[in-house]
Amino acid sequence: MENACAWSRTHELLSLYHDTEWGVPVHDDALLFEHLMLEVLQCGLSWLLMLKKRETFRRCLAGFDPVRLAAFTEKDMEAALMEPGMIRSRRKVESVVTDARAFLAMQQEFGSFSSWLWSFTQNRMLVYKSHVLAVPAKNPLSDSISSALKARGFRHLGSVTVYSMLQACGVINDHERTCPRFYEVMQGVEVSWIDD
Repeated sequence: MENACAWSRTHELLSLYHDTEWGVPVHDDALLFEHLMLEVLQCGLSWLLMLKKRETFRRCLAGFDPVRLAAFTEKDMEAALMEPGMIRSRRKVESVVTDARAFLAMQQEFGSFSSWLWSFTQNRMLVYKSHVLAVPAKNPLSDSISSALKARGFRHLGSVTVYSMLQACGVINDHERTCPRFYEVMQGVEVSWIDD
């Protein structure tokens, strides 16, 4: 895509992800959980590696189905870690299982994870005017959401991880202003332009 965000032009997988997925508002709980867990798994690794291993993760981690993951035993986690191509971080796999349980509890409490997440922005996509100059690694919104998630039992995530998920899921539109997707992802969406 001509004039696409610079980060997306270095590999075809990044380009496809950028052009079809990144920044599109997500309200489906299953996809929100997958996005969040990909960010948890990514910590310390490249996003390109995450995209390359996404199908492996789905195969090893019950398709990111929180109900199935919540039922994982020690044996299931060991089996996942032994799968070819899987990252070998037991701590991350344990976090995904723990997070699945916390996610299900939030669905029970709020009806859906999506309704809880989007309530932070009154169901509006946020565009920060200052981000035209520089995009931060985190902000007060991701601070608040990550703190709330940790208080509810989520592990191995912080404000930076949450901020990346908010970008990916269209809560925050951080496409470059010259990128055609900046306006495309806002079509049919209520948007708040933030002076910060």
